[in-house]
Amino acid sequence: MFCRNNSSRPQGYSFHSARIIYSYSFLFYLVWQLVCLDQHSPLDSEAKSSADIIRNVSNSNGITGPNTKVLSDLGKDSEVTNSIASTSSSGPTNARRRHCSSRKGCFINLTDITKGAEKVKISLADDPRNEHLPAFNYIPHNIIYQSAHVQISLARIADEDCCSSCMGDCLSSELPCACARETGGEFAYTPVGQLKEEFLESCKSLKVNPQEKDFVYCQDCPIERSRNDSRPEKCKGHLIRKFIKECWRKCGCDMHCGNRVVQRGITCKLQVFLTEEGKGWGVRTLEELPKGTFVCEYVGEIVTNTELYDRNMQKKGRERHTYPVMLDADWGSEGHLQDEEALCLDATYHGNVARFINHRCFDANLIDIPVEVETPDRHYYHIAFFTARKVGAFEELN
Repeated sequence: MFCRNNSSRPQGYSFHSARIIYSYSFLFYLVWQLVCLDQHSPLDSEAKSSADIIRNVSNSNGITGPNTKVLSDLGKDSEVTNSIASTSSSGPTNARRRHCSSRKGCFINLTDITKGAEKVKISLADDPRNEHLPAFNYIPHNIIYQSAHVQISLARIADEDCCSSCMGDCLSSELPCACARETGGEFAYTPVGQLKEEFLESCKSLKVNPQEKDFVYCQDCPIERSRNDSRPEKCKGHLIRKFIKECWRKCGCDMHCGNRVVQRGITCKLQVFLTEEGKGWGVRTLEELPKGTFVCEYVGEIVTNTELYDRNMQKKGRERHTYPVMLDADWGSEGHLQDEEALCLDATYHGNVARFINHRCFDANLIDIPVEVETPDRHYYHIAFFTARKVGAFEELN
């Protein structure tokens, strides 16, 4: 046995006292370390500007370039939470969160402008010109603003307008189902989810070289009324578009059915970037896209002609709504449409990546095709962008 010798200890000494002395010493050491770190901290908001803070944080995480910060004056008084993309030696990590005043500007995640709303991330390319991304709210699906009348119900879909008896994948059946009636009794998609060559070429021909028989005319055109309400001109005509009808909720097939492409959302790797030609922001693909590939849907607020007019009257110059798309594919058959009935998509405040796609009059590599999903009529429909030809990686989409 070991025998303890306490004769050399001062009176009143105990192991409890030793622990207390050690604890205070360690606490003093921690405080001293914190003071030293605070004096050399890269996030000293009083000593450095916002740009320096972002640069230091980004460099410490392996992110470089001035577009690591994207400032956007949202015109709100409340504080907002945004993201700064961060990486590590083993790959991407969760975005670092920061609170910042909207008056001073705020930051967005370079790796994903959709904020997780899409199945795939859509990145923002870093650029030395420090151009600010327009302030908008990303939404993956169209949403009614206020007065737009869109009837979506299972009761409005007749049994003959759906394939309730189908199972699995409709494209694998020997005979096309009822949903293929809109495309001449044949499905518009191939088994790999691309547009069939014949259908795509017919849509391109109709858009590039339309004939007189391919137009319908309104008795009182909402577009002409919006240009001159007191003395509107005659309708210039609306192109009779080729529609795609996809299976939906009342159909018996599953969500992996080959006739459900647009409704499944974006699957391509896309990136928003600042163009060199002075066109502002644009969208490019980060991978090669075969001909007939679904890229994205044009998403925005569903508004009436009246609501769009009121919005434009409240804004001036560059603040005007420059992203509206008229849903006019069936205006000719609907007769006289009031401004409260005519529908548009406005992606100015709420939209998706398609709001950054630039228009090209000739030699465009995308084609827009109307798609019927949840409504049996054509008063409301989806606008889907497909590749009109093979598109190379890092080529701008237009």
